[in-house]
Amino acid sequence: MTPTDITRAINDLLFTPGLDLAEAIDRHFTPDYRQRTDGVWSDLAAFTQHMTRLRSLVRSGHIEVQDEFRDGLRYADRHTVTLTQENGRTSRTEVYLFAELAPDGRFRRVEETTLLLTGHPDDESLGRVD
Repeated sequence: MTPTDITRAINDLLFTPGLDLAEAIDRHFTPDYRQRTDGVWSDLAAFTQHMTRLRSLVRSGHIEVQDEFRDGLRYADRHTVTLTQENGRTSRTEVYLFAELAPDGRFRRVEETTLLLTGHPDDESLGRVD
C-alpha cells in the first residue's frame, strides 16, 4: 500500500462526494485511529461522525500543502484548507499536523492545531464539528 498523505486523505474524505465515506476512511486511517484537534481527542467512531457532518456542510474546497515531512512512520505538515459551505460561506483554515503512520502507511494518530485565517467566526469550529 502506498503511504497516505494529507492531500489524498482530505480529497477522498471531503472533495470526492462519490467515494463512500467508509471506503475513504479505511483507505487512509487504521481501525485504532485517534485524533486530537485543538486539544480535543476523538477515536475512529467520533472522527467518522465528524466527517459525515462535514460532508453535509461542504459544497467544495481544496487543500494546499505548504510544508510536508516524512521520516519513517512519522509525518508532519502545514496545510491550508479552503472550504465553501452549502450556505455559501467560504473559509480558509491553516493546520499544523503531526502524525504517526501504521506500518501499512495509513494514519494511526494525528495531532493538529487549527487557525482560522478567513471566514465567519463560527467557521473556527469546523475542525471539531460533529
